Amino acid sequence: MRAQCSTLHINWRVDADVSGFFDNIDRRHLRELSKQRVNDGGILRLIGKWLNASVLEAGKLSYPEKGTPQGGVASPLLANIFLHHVLDEWCVKEVQPRMKGRCFLTRFADDVIIGCESKTDAQRVMAVLPKRFGRFNLTSHPEKTALIAFNKPLRREHSARGKGTFDFLGFTHYWATTSRGYWVIKRKTVGKRLRRFLKGIWTWCRENRHAPLTEQYRRLCAKLRGYYHYHGIRGNLKALRTVLEHTRRAWRYWLSRRSHKGHLHWQKYEASMRDQFPLPKPRIIHHI
Repeated sequence: MRAQCSTLHINWRVDADVSGFFDNIDRRHLRELSKQRVNDGGILRLIGKWLNASVLEAGKLSYPEKGTPQGGVASPLLANIFLHHVLDEWCVKEVQPRMKGRCFLTRFADDVIIGCESKTDAQRVMAVLPKRFGRFNLTSHPEKTALIAFNKPLRREHSARGKGTFDFLGFTHYWATTSRGYWVIKRKTVGKRLRRFLKGIWTWCRENRHAPLTEQYRRLCAKLRGYYHYHGIRGNLKALRTVLEHTRRAWRYWLSRRSHKGHLHWQKYEASMRDQFPLPKPRIIHHI
């Protein structure tokens, strides 16, 4: 998507969001779309059983009449089949031929970004999108569905302030300059998600401070590596370093409060913990 925004000169974004998508999928439409792609009657019957599976919540058993089971193994697959027809095919066959400029659609599950070169095209998409959702008994979220200006700043501008940003799959996309002075689209972890992760690390260290050190170390390393593997993209190293330093501080702080007798001083932490239990350093995993 980042490359498409640059090469197609996309200046406007339609950030689309479906209200309660997994809970509001129309099963009749879903069965019809499944039949277009699956000819095996056994598989279709199995899909029907998945859709009609009961849900146990707070000790009560219920049978929802719409939507797909939350956490069901087939729910992501069925949702993609549904939205492929609702959005992907519709954009290629009906939307793009009617646009005056260039446009594209990027979707991951129910997170959708539609990029348009001109504002007029973006406004037309915004106007027709609720009607498209309505045909399949879906509704667009009134607050999360928005039209965002994201045009490339002029060369003489020193700041991209006011040019807009947008969030997609946990990353904030924004305009910034390279060392040579060229404007490029960069990505960083969404601030709200970063703060939520840091808070979670602090809470975990507090609740598990009495566990064996080797177990704490193993779990913290797994958390950090998992964070690096998803958020380790080029240009996001600052957020990764923030996560590492916060984890070190949180671990040291709560280890020093395991007991009043065995208070862990900074010198002891420096001499032993960093040598015996070195936390994994930030790594850029994805260079594209």
